[in-house]
Amino acid sequence: MKKRIAVLGSTGSIGTQTLEVIAKNPDRFEVEVLTANNNIDLLVQQTKQFHPNVIVIGNTCRYDDLKDQLKDEPVKIYAGEEALAQVVQMSSIDVVLTAMVGYSGLIPTYNAIKAGKNIALANKETLVVAGEIITQLAIENRVSIYPVDSEHSAIFQCLVGEYENEIEKIYLTASGGPFRGYSLEQLEAVTCADALKHPNWDMGAKITIDSASLINKGFEVIEAKWLFGLTPDQIDVVVHPQSIVHSIVQFRDGSMKAQMGLPDMKLPIQYALSFPERLPSDFRRFNFLDYPKLTFEQPNTKIFRNLALAFEALNQGGNMPCILNAANEVVVQAFLKDKIKFLQMPEIIEECMQKASFIQKPGIEDYMQTDKEVRLLTTSIIKRRANVSAH
Repeated sequence: MKKRIAVLGSTGSIGTQTLEVIAKNPDRFEVEVLTANNNIDLLVQQTKQFHPNVIVIGNTCRYDDLKDQLKDEPVKIYAGEEALAQVVQMSSIDVVLTAMVGYSGLIPTYNAIKAGKNIALANKETLVVAGEIITQLAIENRVSIYPVDSEHSAIFQCLVGEYENEIEKIYLTASGGPFRGYSLEQLEAVTCADALKHPNWDMGAKITIDSASLINKGFEVIEAKWLFGLTPDQIDVVVHPQSIVHSIVQFRDGSMKAQMGLPDMKLPIQYALSFPERLPSDFRRFNFLDYPKLTFEQPNTKIFRNLALAFEALNQGGNMPCILNAANEVVVQAFLKDKIKFLQMPEIIEECMQKASFIQKPGIEDYMQTDKEVRLLTTSIIKRRANVSAH
């Protein structure tokens, strides 16, 4: 039986690579649903190639244009957030791959789990914002969450066959991004264009900026806590510039397992879709002789403050990681539009963490309210700072 896949965010970096994996394995997978936010040109191409049953465009303004371009295709077309939240519950879906960027992935993932769908999770913000609710819901609905992030996929792969064995610690590796080794003085001068040049990975703009500020690694720390049932002191981050060791598990006997390979997101995507089987692939193979040195160093949380803020949010718990995420989404957009500087991002996030309403035991409605509140708060802080600097 082919697995029928819903790809949420099919026009983004992870979404397009997921479709490459599906195209290479037509006897194993077929596309049931495709969704995009705005990019109808690529969505039209994908629809004509993969013939999904349903497509959803997030931006309702693009609906008529999309319908017109696909009038000869036998596909159901819907638009808007509500449609997206409903389509994941279709009985014809086996796996929902969530590749949407940011908070927008939360409600569709929540609904898919409630409908009993297995999740291939590339949207780390879902667990950052509402990890406790999502993991509990998955247990109640007997749903598996297969991690797609390379680091979490690495931990997951290291744990296969080890489920009875206690984890002592995990090490999430980080490339260090384009500004590894920079001083605060150097970071003062970096531009958006500089931050978008990632040394090892090809990702969308938002995730590339998150990687440059190291908040992406902070989000992965929070995600790892929920995926693997860990405490904050069981999770460590090491900077590994070559991005060959994707992450490491240390067991209670002191033994360590690492998962290695060249940086290529298609491998963790394929593993999440095909688990427990490893399908053959033509992905480029790693050669030790090409990498005579693999190096590791400690991240500098005084310079890259966002990573420290993520650990603080994790330790505080409640809706604090949700506050962290919402503030970050707003500051990243402001940075991409040259409205704030690189080093202002952690300053504004920290101010939001101090000022936003804290809830110790939030429900799903609380998370939705927190997200709205913090976006408004962050925007007002950015405007206030702009006015101050203008005078």
